[in-house]
Amino acid sequence: MERTERDLLEKAQGGNLFAFEEVVRRYQRRVYGVAMRIVRRHDVADDVTQEAFLRAHQKLDSFDTTRPFGPWICRIAANLAISHVRSPRAREEELGEGADEAPAPGSSPLDAVLEGEARERLAAALDSLPPEQRAVFVLRSVEEMSYREIAGTLEIPVGSVMSRLSRARNKLRAALAGYLGPGASGAERAEGMET
Repeated sequence: MERTERDLLEKAQGGNLFAFEEVVRRYQRRVYGVAMRIVRRHDVADDVTQEAFLRAHQKLDSFDTTRPFGPWICRIAANLAISHVRSPRAREEELGEGADEAPAPGSSPLDAVLEGEARERLAAALDSLPPEQRAVFVLRSVEEMSYREIAGTLEIPVGSVMSRLSRARNKLRAALAGYLGPGASGAERAEGMET
């Protein structure tokens, strides 16, 4: 019988480390994904993920178990990731180039080159976004959160989510215009109208 999230969190609040370990297991990939898409480096995303769960564990007594855990832990991770990107240390570090990502199996050498080029251009465009815009874009486009969920996760008004997302999309569209061609902007505008 699988335990509900609320049961696990209540047990973890009571000091049961195995229950918290199960919560970590359930959310680890999601939290890592949020961190990775903001910091753009595997080693830093690992550190952010660990720190997010450590902070969540330290503050677990104050967490309301009637609320979902996912947005809370993602907010912690996103805020830690944004803080890292803003830090002087991050500016000194070289960003990874995604070289460790393998092409899709069965793809031709030309497909692999084109896929690698597309990934590099997208990574560079994402890296050019301010951390706040990158976080909103990642939570909306990758994590598929609603505007309200993003607002709750980052503790900002829905209007700020919408304006940051709009600015991020415009900057990405401009950065990728030469690569995607003129037809892409219309499709992105249509997608941007969804809430």
